[in-house]
Amino acid sequence: MAGGRRARQETLRETRREIDDFLRIGAVQVAELDLGDGTGAAGEEGEAAVLRPGPGSPPVTSGAVFVLVRRAGLPVGTLLGQVPEGADPTRVLAGLARELPRGAPPEPRPAPPSVSVVVATRERADQLARALDSLLAQDHPDFEIVVVDNAPVTGETRELIERKYGERVRYVCEPVPGLAVAHNRGLAMVRGEVVAFTDDDVVADPRWLTELTAPFAADPRLGCTTGLILPARLSTPAQVLLEGHGGFSKGFVPRTYDPEQPPADEPLFPFTAGRFGSGANMAFRTAVLRTVGGFDPATGAGTPARGGDDLYGFVRVLAQGQRLHYTPRALVWHHHRETWRDLETQAYGYGAGLTAYLTAILVNRPALLPALLARVPGGLAHARRLTAVRATATGEDAEAVGAPGGHDSRTHPWPRRLARLQRRGMLYGPVGYLRARRALRAAGGEAR
Repeated sequence: MAGGRRARQETLRETRREIDDFLRIGAVQVAELDLGDGTGAAGEEGEAAVLRPGPGSPPVTSGAVFVLVRRAGLPVGTLLGQVPEGADPTRVLAGLARELPRGAPPEPRPAPPSVSVVVATRERADQLARALDSLLAQDHPDFEIVVVDNAPVTGETRELIERKYGERVRYVCEPVPGLAVAHNRGLAMVRGEVVAFTDDDVVADPRWLTELTAPFAADPRLGCTTGLILPARLSTPAQVLLEGHGGFSKGFVPRTYDPEQPPADEPLFPFTAGRFGSGANMAFRTAVLRTVGGFDPATGAGTPARGGDDLYGFVRVLAQGQRLHYTPRALVWHHHRETWRDLETQAYGYGAGLTAYLTAILVNRPALLPALLARVPGGLAHARRLTAVRATATGEDAEAVGAPGGHDSRTHPWPRRLARLQRRGMLYGPVGYLRARRALRAAGGEAR
């Protein structure tokens, strides 16, 4: 009894220390640097390089800067630079960017297929407007935008669409709450050969839609694509902590996942769906997604399952024999959550969504159970790595702590409080999924 009380007190003290450390994390500027066509002139001394602030950010000044580096407009890497007081930010950051690998010359893309973009939203009209403005600026030759207003309590979203966007954006209301439900409603309405999904808290790069959909024209067995997600702002400790622990980025190397040739470095394939991408930046061949029944409506934000709808979609498409392709050339800037409380909610939700989607897979595709059971030992090890607490860097590496670096750097220690919440979420996920199925039936929806 006394021992349990002492343990709880120590846990509270530890959490207070972690929050104190968290509050000391400083803001980081976000920018993008284009080094030109790579012929040698751009970036040699910074003269030909073009530095721009990130979406919605002020001009770059002295201090820490998280930089997306482009060559000829295409993303090739990120870096964390420190601009001294009084120095020219472009010259300093271009000098650092020269150290990044050049990568292979970009291959020409085929003409992209027609595409419908589905954006599910709920009572976030200001953020939605920012996202829609970026979507309407896409260079894709043939696309439509469908906004699904999920379980609205006001008419703000409808009024925004009617007032500002008119016939350029289609409005659909879905009264049953849940992200997967909203995505399925959008899927039923779209006309494009490909259907792309993104969130209302992103800013899409002008080339995003073309780069995300062009691979479908080159590969008839391609069922899904995902793309690069980078932080739009790093102005709060929560945003910096999340990105400093890897964020949503999957790196700058394109990759194709083929169920007929399982990757040797992915022993849990295809059940480590989080490795493939995220729901804020994904597209599916419309016919394929409809064939597998869309997303499980008992998964996703807005349901007791808390998440997992995108992971479910990835695995169902792969299980159908279709390929999945990740391309860093398809970029969206994501507005990360801003507070410690947001991170707590997010950590728990990620854990819950992970096991909820696995439960959904087994409920809807019981034939996959033997394959999943064979991967249980590796899955447990993966779960431990996923929720592990990274030790604080020391010595020369100490300066990196608290600031994001390259993809998958994980330089910032992940607080034990958040790791515990993620593990609790994993335990809750199957229960949450079953509760979501019951709630869906009670609301008049259709569970799988």
